[in-house]
Amino acid sequence: MVAVAHGSPLTYDDLQRLPDDGYRHELLDGMLLMTPSPSVPHQVCVLTLAFLLRQHRRPGEIVLVAPFDYVISQSTVLEPDVVVARTADHTHANLPSTPLLVVEVLSPSTHRVDRTAKRSAYEEAGVPAYWLVDPDVPAVTVLELVDARYEQVAVVAGEESYTASTPFPVEITPARLLDDLS
Repeated sequence: MVAVAHGSPLTYDDLQRLPDDGYRHELLDGMLLMTPSPSVPHQVCVLTLAFLLRQHRRPGEIVLVAPFDYVISQSTVLEPDVVVARTADHTHANLPSTPLLVVEVLSPSTHRVDRTAKRSAYEEAGVPAYWLVDPDVPAVTVLELVDARYEQVAVVAGEESYTASTPFPVEITPARLLDDLS
């Protein structure tokens, strides 16, 4: 059990002391977010997208998948589903620097937070690109930082394809992210 003064925001140190209970634990402005394990379609999207990104990454870049900590601040620690970062920017335990791309695969328990609070946190942290993947449609929404604000640059669904330029050129076809389930 973690002892924290009532009403006090949690910190990264508090997060590290939480028991491994099968939930994803994240902090957003000192508030604990807990979500259950993801579904099979969610995980298939994560792995397929990570593999695709890994094939196109440039030297000196790494593709990471959850669970791992992206430490934005002592009070905001998130576990993005997929991240592209500079190899030199991560430690053995976490990512304390701004990544090049963050991807969240939507789930019924996370879609509101992914579209609002996490979007704001990533935007404020200066993450250049943020993708939201909806496995139920399937669809991918691509957001890129322009003048410190996210702008939607593409939404593709089903068999439509989009070639992203940030963090590097890569073609995404949402339906192909779920091929393993066919």
